[in-house]
Amino acid sequence: MVKVAVVEGDGIGREVVPAARDILAAVRPDIEFFDVDLGYGLWERTGCACGEETVADLGSADAILFGAVTTPPDPGYRSVMLQIRHALDLYANVRPIRGDTVDVVIVRENTEGLYSGIEWTEPDRSCTVRVVSRRGSERIARYACTLAKSRRHHLTVGNKANVLKSDCLFVEVCTAVAAHLGVPCTARYIDALSLDLLMHPDRYDVIVTTNMFGDILSDAAAYLVGGLGMLPSANIGERAALFEPVHGSAPDIAGRNVANPIAAIRSGAMLLRHVGDPASAAAVEEAVVRVLRAGIRTRDIGGTAGTREFGAAVLREVGRGKA
Repeated sequence: MVKVAVVEGDGIGREVVPAARDILAAVRPDIEFFDVDLGYGLWERTGCACGEETVADLGSADAILFGAVTTPPDPGYRSVMLQIRHALDLYANVRPIRGDTVDVVIVRENTEGLYSGIEWTEPDRSCTVRVVSRRGSERIARYACTLAKSRRHHLTVGNKANVLKSDCLFVEVCTAVAAHLGVPCTARYIDALSLDLLMHPDRYDVIVTTNMFGDILSDAAAYLVGGLGMLPSANIGERAALFEPVHGSAPDIAGRNVANPIAAIRSGAMLLRHVGDPASAAAVEEAVVRVLRAGIRTRDIGGTAGTREFGAAVLREVGRGKA
């Protein structure tokens, strides 16, 4: 029995997660789902977006299917995602960029960098500490190298070591780990890398980088496959794993049945692989491809289908594959 916590969260998370959940239930009827409420909407109602008991509930699951949460620019609001990543030590953020001519995975250190949560405000300035530790760099480098060895056997280290001295440590550690594990490795400055990835994605296999750089780079790379509505992601730790679409809560389109559920559905496929069911994961991914080839698309990728209609189409394809 696989136990999966389901977090719809805010905004379009409440539309795309149900589509992904239905598909997971179709391919794995043995999954035990349980709902967890958190996010900005909960904060507005109760003053707490995510308490310790909520984090404990998430940690009790074999995996977490996560929608999206709104993070307002309010100094009194603590980012839910940062809280969960730190509490469950979800140190590796894995974002595959896959399309007809693109197959790149961006591995982002998920607990340090500018998202370390060490911040304060003074009368005339606000400060955020950028943390890059040897331990954090070593374990994300090992994860990325292990992934590269299962793919095309090359690692690129995205950095800005010519300006940020904290990145000197990151590059040093990543290249040393890659050499130890026998993975060819190239260090590239993040600004040049961002352009080159968009122009020549075929040159890249696995890219490892620090927290904010990975966040920005993966969002930009979404251009290669049709936008943020297409990108799934995984947040991996030693004892917990959370799977979520890369896109945010998009409150401007929430409740309108126009959000693209592909990223959430593909995140569900990543979840299936994580719990040891690659066959079901492949079935879900293939169903998405067949639906797209049939011309069923949401508005953001040139179609007219709604969130519910696209999810239902994938669900039908999954059912045909099982028949």
